[in-house]
Amino acid sequence: MLKQRVITAVIMMLLIGLGIVFLPLLGLAIMFAALVLVAAWEWSALAGLSSKYSRLAYTAVTLVLMLAAAEYSQILTAQMHWERVRDILGLGCLWWAIALLWVKSYPASAVIWRTNAMRFLMGFLTLVPAWIALVYLRSHSQGVMLLFIMIALVASADIGAYFAGKTWGNAKLAPDVSPGKSWAGFWGGMVATTSLAVLLSWWFGGAKYPLFAVAVVALVTGLASVLGDLLESMLKREEGIKDSGSILPGHGGMMDRLDSMTAAAPVFALCLLLAGW
Repeated sequence: MLKQRVITAVIMMLLIGLGIVFLPLLGLAIMFAALVLVAAWEWSALAGLSSKYSRLAYTAVTLVLMLAAAEYSQILTAQMHWERVRDILGLGCLWWAIALLWVKSYPASAVIWRTNAMRFLMGFLTLVPAWIALVYLRSHSQGVMLLFIMIALVASADIGAYFAGKTWGNAKLAPDVSPGKSWAGFWGGMVATTSLAVLLSWWFGGAKYPLFAVAVVALVTGLASVLGDLLESMLKREEGIKDSGSILPGHGGMMDRLDSMTAAAPVFALCLLLAGW
């Protein structure tokens, strides 16, 4: 199983990495959209839909909302409205602030969001701003580097959490949501993410950006990645399933791989936009 997970992860990261480096903005936006739509298909099951046609309809609505967000912000044109991008990212981050409260208070919070309609909305708020964030980051003059940095921050949070949790993970972080996660793993992930950001800042010449600000952006991005993982875990626990799908051998579904990124991307992008970086 571990070998299969590693092989799948390497292939997926290689393909995404090649896309980030070599595809133009429109091509990369389409690639990211394809991944998000697979995740939307899986989310439809988490939202309680079972028939193929209702799940296709949910995926189609997600696509329409993505296209509407792209048109509203003009994000795929030279006349991109950064303030409208900011509004979409801000809405996404506001959603994640609400999600934090719901995850923290689960299972009591399920009374608020258990209905299909609420879970439909949760999916839209999770996936559409994430796609806009990824496209916005790539549109930046240093977009390739920024995307790789964000991916590295999310990966470092995951890796740090794994090793710290395995070594010291006794006190559970959110036992009702994800029993495998511990406070030791959480802090290990945050230390790893912040340390990586400081290292990258030093490597690329940190004089341009205050080190404290760099560390804060990295920390909130790492925090968001943990929240994204916990939100999906909460929905899976509510539905009584282990994985969101089976498209990725050894990993489960696309949403199982993108859950951390869906939260980290809009937070990271909004931080950069507001900081004027």
